[in-house]
Amino acid sequence: MRIILTLLCLLAVPLALPAHAACNGTNLLSQMAPEDRSRLEQAAAQQPFYQGNLFHATKGDQQVTLVGTYHLGDPRHDQILATLTPHLDTATTLLVEAGPEEEAALMAAVAADPSLFIMPDTTLPELMEPAEWQALSTAMTRRGMPGFMAAKFQPWYISVLLAVPPCMMAEVQTQSSLGLDKMIIEAAIARDLPVQGLEPYDTVFTLFDTFSRDDQIAMLRASLAIEDQAEDYITTLADTFFAGESRLIWELMRDISLQMPGYTPEQVDADLAKMEQALLVTRNQSWIAVIESAAAKGPVLAAFGALHLPGQHGIPYLLQQQGWTVTRLE
Repeated sequence: MRIILTLLCLLAVPLALPAHAACNGTNLLSQMAPEDRSRLEQAAAQQPFYQGNLFHATKGDQQVTLVGTYHLGDPRHDQILATLTPHLDTATTLLVEAGPEEEAALMAAVAADPSLFIMPDTTLPELMEPAEWQALSTAMTRRGMPGFMAAKFQPWYISVLLAVPPCMMAEVQTQSSLGLDKMIIEAAIARDLPVQGLEPYDTVFTLFDTFSRDDQIAMLRASLAIEDQAEDYITTLADTFFAGESRLIWELMRDISLQMPGYTPEQVDADLAKMEQALLVTRNQSWIAVIESAAAKGPVLAAFGALHLPGQHGIPYLLQQQGWTVTRLE
């Protein structure tokens, strides 16, 4: 679960992370033996709506365009945005995980209560073995955050940052390359299209509250163990997204977790179920009412992390269960 959580946040949760930069990672799926990749593809194919990042849903005269996004910057986003232009032009509302109002509320909350990101009662060196902390401090320094600064952050946030390779961190201040969500929001604002959040601004905090501090430290240790492969994981994640195969990354991370020392299939499945409930299931179910309410007032474009699309708990399937007709768009 811990490895998966760290990486899949980049497809499921919009966090304040750096933009795209030149990295030279290897796509891990392309290096797999054909029979192993075929096994993962077959597992992904068992889920409804397992392929695609763009869907159209109709119910009577109501219309919703669903867009799966990748939260980090990438030049390949330009073509996706061009494809979305007609849908933006006809929409009456843009729904996103966190719009400008939610981001402003988030920043105000953090300013008022630093403990949302900062541990008020302890530090990471106190929670980790000396050798572990030294390795973590070195890894964070490579990402432009000295160890003395990283020491106070909540473990879950440092875990997510570890998933971002150093080659991407140089642009953290400039944000010269935007994730797809941000690009769509900017396009909507340019059209005076109302932007509405799908969930409260503090969802990211309540989400990680479901994991105990021990869980978060275990997640941090697992993230640190594969930190030297961060470029490969990010490359695989991005390539899989742009291929419209985001469910496949879930199966890959499950496969990697099964190979970790001390993990049994039963434990991996239990951890996956817990993570899926926190990251996807509860949030997706709550979004349906928001989407339907907005759609009752006119055509909607809804953009959110791509992992919210596939599976029996995915938005397309949940809408289908509510009587919507959902089709994949090329």
